Amino acid sequence: MSVFSNEALANHHVLITGATGEIGSETAKVLASMGAKVTITGRNESKLRSLQKELETVTSNHSIYTHIADITKQLDREQLIADAESTLGSITDLVNNAGITGGGQVDELDPKEAEMIMDVNYFSALRLTQPIYQKMIEQGAGNIVNVASLSGLRGTAGNTAYAASKFAMIGWTQSMAYEAIKHRIRVNAVCPGFVDTSMAAQILEKQAKQQGKSYETLIEETKKKIPSGRLTTTLEVANTIGYLLTDACDNIVGESVKISGGTLMR
Repeated sequence: MSVFSNEALANHHVLITGATGEIGSETAKVLASMGAKVTITGRNESKLRSLQKELETVTSNHSIYTHIADITKQLDREQLIADAESTLGSITDLVNNAGITGGGQVDELDPKEAEMIMDVNYFSALRLTQPIYQKMIEQGAGNIVNVASLSGLRGTAGNTAYAASKFAMIGWTQSMAYEAIKHRIRVNAVCPGFVDTSMAAQILEKQAKQQGKSYETLIEETKKKIPSGRLTTTLEVANTIGYLLTDACDNIVGESVKISGGTLMR
């Protein structure tokens, strides 16, 4: 059951990157149920088409635009923005959700892999945001939510490349928030801890192998370290993003909202 009105985001057009991932797809469903028009984008055509069918069960197909794109490529970004706006109108809200994980211990880290992680998780999001932000300035309003991570708030062993990209995203969020609010544009970030997704499972499987443990053992140990005793759900992340896009939080600016079951309290 949705916690929001089906008109909470009426007259909003939200562009969601990384919509083929579990957080992105859940976010698209939540925002569509809140009355938003949604543009969903990602690189996996079959997953995008499948998500579109799911969205059509909660909103009109005239409120959905699906666009296959690789946001690391300039032409893809330009075409995405142009086609989204010609189909659904001006973009009022942006959710920068596309991201990848990877990396390892510093002495084993491949610099090219680190560069790729930084490019996808930070630079590509920044490059996509810049032209959309200019349009938001002209419109006199807007919202941007960057999907960061607890890894952007504190370092952990073997996480140099990913953490660096998320620290960059949070620093950008805070700096841009200062600049954007004078144009009535709010910029915030969400920082989930371990979310019950395939990406989290891959990270835990890698850690389990490094530690000589079974995946099942490590997942139970991980849950015991979380005060709430469980992983975060994709719906909890999506609901937080949805809230940040509503008028209910007009004075929430430049925040990094943690969703971690109490893992990091400060």
